[in-house]
Amino acid sequence: MRGTEPEPTVRFTLNGREFALTRSQVEARLAKLAPEPIMKLGVKVNGVCFPVRQALEAAIGVPRSTFISHTARRQLAALGFEVIGEPEPRELPSATPRGRAGTASAESWHAEATVQATLVSTLVAGGWTIVSQADTASKQHGIDVVATHGELTAGIEVKGYPSRSYADPRREHETKRAHPTTQAAHWYSQALLAAMRLRTRQPDYLSVIALPDFPRYRTLHADTRASLAACGIEVWWVDANGEVAGVPQVGAAVE
Repeated sequence: MRGTEPEPTVRFTLNGREFALTRSQVEARLAKLAPEPIMKLGVKVNGVCFPVRQALEAAIGVPRSTFISHTARRQLAALGFEVIGEPEPRELPSATPRGRAGTASAESWHAEATVQATLVSTLVAGGWTIVSQADTASKQHGIDVVATHGELTAGIEVKGYPSRSYADPRREHETKRAHPTTQAAHWYSQALLAAMRLRTRQPDYLSVIALPDFPRYRTLHADTRASLAACGIEVWWVDANGEVAGVPQVGAAVE
């Protein structure tokens, strides 16, 4: 008699941690879980439809604020679960991502103004109060976004991701000398310096850097993760679909 074959396992790394997950584990951990309303992407487990991020959060025991819907969808689909809703491409030029702050083209979702608008919209929807926000068009100095939730105050430095062309219409046909990956490193350094200054000037604030979710920024973050943690600086990620990962689940901030 042939022995029982081992159940297929999906292995993946999330924020530096390694996970191994099977279909039966997911089904067992979601068996008594009440499903939340599905906003974009859902997954059917045990005949019940859950938001993909709620499902993966319950399956691996990691807060959903630390990953995006694309990550959850990919791992759950790999286990053979039926996924409901079609994801939108994150960085394809032909895509037209839909963010919470409105509709943006694939080339503009990562502009600083759009990243900030998406972040602010997400915070407001999560019960945060926006104390102030800088005017990115005029390159206003100071903290880009200050938001409060209960006794928590977050000071947020927002950066976009460089494009190959100039935003100025008068130079739209020119190509920048600096490659986006090189310029992104400079922008990341500027954001890190601003966050460190905030820690000194406002030690009671939660110091945050908000970035569009690009591989280049992820690499830079991985190289500085330990130093950021030692300084008490958080990084929140905004993707092309208007998802914001990293925002703490404070009280009723995330339902």
